Amino acid sequence: MSDNTNHVMTAKDMSGVKRGQRASVIISKILVYIFLIIIALAVIFPFYWMINSSLKDREEYELSVPTFIPRKFMFSNYAEAFRAGNLGRLFINTMIVGVSSTLLSLVITVITAFALARLEFKGKNILFAGMLATMMIPGELFTITNYITVNELDWMHTYRVLIIPFLVSVFYIYLLRQNFLQIPDELYLAAKVDGTSDLKYLWKVMVPLSLPTLISITILKMMGAWNSYIWPRLVANDDAHKLITNGLRSMNLVYDDGTTNFPVQMAAVALVSIPLFLVFVFLRKYIMKGVSRSGIKG
Repeated sequence: MSDNTNHVMTAKDMSGVKRGQRASVIISKILVYIFLIIIALAVIFPFYWMINSSLKDREEYELSVPTFIPRKFMFSNYAEAFRAGNLGRLFINTMIVGVSSTLLSLVITVITAFALARLEFKGKNILFAGMLATMMIPGELFTITNYITVNELDWMHTYRVLIIPFLVSVFYIYLLRQNFLQIPDELYLAAKVDGTSDLKYLWKVMVPLSLPTLISITILKMMGAWNSYIWPRLVANDDAHKLITNGLRSMNLVYDDGTTNFPVQMAAVALVSIPLFLVFVFLRKYIMKGVSRSGIKG
């Protein structure tokens, strides 16, 4: 009888321990979710306030106690921002630079990464180490030398000055090279036995297998072109070649009395931000997938 009682008490104790463990796991998850919700609200709130402000009229925007939902939705602010800010031309300029630089950069990145991953030549490892070493240098240090170079080449205020200086990215080359290294060597050797050229093997085998990484590079390159500010402002700030970020900064959106028209300005900022926001929302899985597949094999 005593043995049965001890056995029952032991089972009860084990059950209580398990319930306690489950409770601690649930509490920890709740705390984690509360923390994530707070962080998400802190990140999302500025974007919400931008949209909220862009849909107000002047009277409501200047209230001493701000409203969190517009009393009257002023969608006309977006039409006025697009017209007054000449956003159409700015979007075209940015797309020309973004698409051109992205396509050319992809070609250079693919060929260079293939050479560093599959071809054998003297000094390859030293060359790759030297390229990686340049990643330790802040990009701002190259601004003066690049400016002097493009000025001597008479490229100022042209599309060339916005595209050519940033075609090569060591980070993208490194990312793609690491992905190429994960493709089995046997595929390359079998292709060579069949008489396949390196270029055909690259196009038919390596590019399809590395498509997630290439998509990631494409998205990141386009986002970089869209967000660039300092270099375009320095070398091509004229109306014919001005990009979206510089155009947004120099917009003269004011009321008749000379004060800033903040609702229309917020509408212009929203119009510029929405494309990148949509790109990230719908294509984020490709970015994460492409980056996660790289850097495993050295």
